[in-house]
Amino acid sequence: MVSTRTAEPVLRVRADVGEGPAWDAAAQRLLWVDVTGCAVHVFDPATGDDRTTDVGVHVGAALPAADGTLVLAVRDGVARLAADGSPHPLAAVEADRPGNRMNDAKCDPSGRLWAGTMPYGDERGAAALYRYDRAGVTQVLSGVHLSNGLGWSPDGTTMYHIDSRTQRVDAYAYDDATGAIRDRRPVVAVPAAQGMPDGMAVDEDGCLWVALWGGGAVHRYTPAGTLDRVVRLPVTQVTSCAFGGPAGDVLYVTSAAYGLDPAQLADQPLAGSLFALDPGATGRPATPFTGGTA
Repeated sequence: MVSTRTAEPVLRVRADVGEGPAWDAAAQRLLWVDVTGCAVHVFDPATGDDRTTDVGVHVGAALPAADGTLVLAVRDGVARLAADGSPHPLAAVEADRPGNRMNDAKCDPSGRLWAGTMPYGDERGAAALYRYDRAGVTQVLSGVHLSNGLGWSPDGTTMYHIDSRTQRVDAYAYDDATGAIRDRRPVVAVPAAQGMPDGMAVDEDGCLWVALWGGGAVHRYTPAGTLDRVVRLPVTQVTSCAFGGPAGDVLYVTSAAYGLDPAQLADQPLAGSLFALDPGATGRPATPFTGGTA
């Protein structure tokens, strides 16, 4: 039986493309971004305060680093957020592809950064998935259409990746010692009528929580790919989700107002807001960036 829950707004804003929620356990705060708004947000659920930094460039994700700073996936590569609020470049990615930008990113269990790209247009197969660690940038997958959600199983042996235009979540055998992936297999196929799979989180039971762009929902799938839970939201463009809170028992969900016309915005006054709910499950905070192993 599929159970249904509802997410409620915890921050009423109109982000153009709200994305990339990540729980910073050290600071007990939620990091998230407005991609096309060029903004990094730091939300404190204890006070309701949301601090925004304009980084001056499209930003796909902001993640905590072990040294207390933030690591960013920005339009043309990986950067660290400097004390003055500007992105300090760490590594260039796809400098030869100005029609692409960095998109969703997460750190693996050893603290390596994984980030994918996407085209601004509809070009197929022009993107890729990368790993950034002490050895530099490594292209792991090529021929990607629109790289999005990432996640790892609780035991660290499986990596999940969403290439949104395939309408699938794929799984890979994962070697945490080297960061290598192999044996790609589809786990979830999302019917187009339900929306396009976007960002993703993995809970402590190994289940996948997938945000559905155009679908107004987050779906939870078992590791076998069975839909067993649906979270409804009062907005259509649901972008990503992450577990947070001191006990990891809050699911935060981001959304977007991008491309909605005035009538749609009137029907969806909360488009672009940040939502939360008790999902009936727990998940881990974002793994801080350390550079992993060379």
